[in-house]
Amino acid sequence: MNKVILMGRLTRDPEVRYSQGEQATAVARYTLAVDRRFRRDADQQTADFIGCVAFGKLGEFAERYLRKGTKVVVSGRIQTGSYTNRDGQKVYTTDVVVEECEFAESKNAGGESSGGFTPSERPSPSSAAGDGFMNIPDGIDEELPFN
Repeated sequence: MNKVILMGRLTRDPEVRYSQGEQATAVARYTLAVDRRFRRDADQQTADFIGCVAFGKLGEFAERYLRKGTKVVVSGRIQTGSYTNRDGQKVYTTDVVVEECEFAESKNAGGESSGGFTPSERPSPSSAAGDGFMNIPDGIDEELPFN
């Protein structure tokens, strides 16, 4: 199984490009700074800088909503690759291919909007109030399992 879940802050604004052709696909690349704690001293922290790539709707989401410093939780898979650079040297790459992305803090805490995005799960705008909760009509509280 190849599954990874990370929580960290973007080190810079995402770099977004679009593929060529009739159906251009967004490809967003960004780096997450993920805290790492040492066992010897719980107060000493450092970070791992992990490259992420998001395609399609997730790439468009990154372009529109993610900015430097935004704290997010991403889940996806690790993908490795290699290429030969201009100097003829082989370069190995490791990226997280993002399959889900959520904000990890509220708008007030981090300066960004709260919520998240999974391409297959879009909430219906008509079912949610401005605060993100669904309105329950008056008089049906007898039917709710929690009173």
